[in-house]
Amino acid sequence: MTRRLAQVAKKVGVSEATVSRVLNGKPGVSDATRQAVLSALDVLGYERPTQLRGERARLVGLVLPELQNPIFPAFAEVIGGALAQQGLTPVLCTQTKGGVSEADYVELLLQQQVSGVVFAGGLFAQADAPHDHYRLLAERNIPVVLINASIENLDFPCIACDDAVAVEQSWRHLASLGHERIGLVLGPSDHIPSRRKLAAARQAAEAAGTELPDASVERAMFSLEGGQAAAARLLERGVTGIICASDPLALGAVRAARRRGLHVPDDVSVIGYDDSAFMTCTEPPLTTVRQPIEAMGRAAVDLLCAQIQGTEVPHGELLFEPELVVRGSTAQPAAG
Repeated sequence: MTRRLAQVAKKVGVSEATVSRVLNGKPGVSDATRQAVLSALDVLGYERPTQLRGERARLVGLVLPELQNPIFPAFAEVIGGALAQQGLTPVLCTQTKGGVSEADYVELLLQQQVSGVVFAGGLFAQADAPHDHYRLLAERNIPVVLINASIENLDFPCIACDDAVAVEQSWRHLASLGHERIGLVLGPSDHIPSRRKLAAARQAAEAAGTELPDASVERAMFSLEGGQAAAARLLERGVTGIICASDPLALGAVRAARRRGLHVPDDVSVIGYDDSAFMTCTEPPLTTVRQPIEAMGRAAVDLLCAQIQGTEVPHGELLFEPELVVRGSTAQPAAG
């Protein structure tokens, strides 16, 4: 019993005395703390006391497009922890190629009568993708928060990193090193964050008195292999600096350079986006733009909880400031 109290107290971040009060149905504990303790019991695999078993844990869907890119497990960790502190239990829904679709997950979550859904990346960021399942959530008045730039007219609160600022920082960095032939590896053409990045790159080039030719922009699926193929095409055209829309794309670009016998950063500079786990451990360590994952994840949960409690929240976009982290994959271009 003492071990159970200690484990639950540690998980929730409260005293053992508080846990004991909840388990014994005593007053003096806030509803949020009470729910957090009950959720922690569920998560840790302990049975609830008999008198509390009738209360169902409040569930929140956390829908992710994949777990291969380390940015999504990072968001899941922050959001899952913040939900648990609010007495909510996250239900992780990860799409797989040829597996359960985002729309299928929404159906399942509705069947489970979830309290809300957080989408961290997904079809809402793709203009040409199906969006009916989002409208279904809106019709049912299910609280929803989106993380990433969204298409227009979905009318949900949205948390996003400022894609334009991210590209401006990257472009300025490469230009200050002396790079004149800068290329971009972006996601598909209907991907809203990639559209914003492209618009910002064109603006940055214009501000520098040049223009960004179409031949300096390549599209790819968000994977290491996609980044490698796209970067290989850019390298054939003689670019010396490559700005990528994700860290896996950037690692693909580094691999493409090596396959051509080029060295990073001596022959070509590469910049990623996200500053996901282990980017300090790559060879060379990756220069990348950091998304403030902790702040974004917590803001998303705050917005969701406000809706669950019946508070009106603005259905606009909260933009978070990115930060360029300079490491070893960028340098001055080789002479000549």
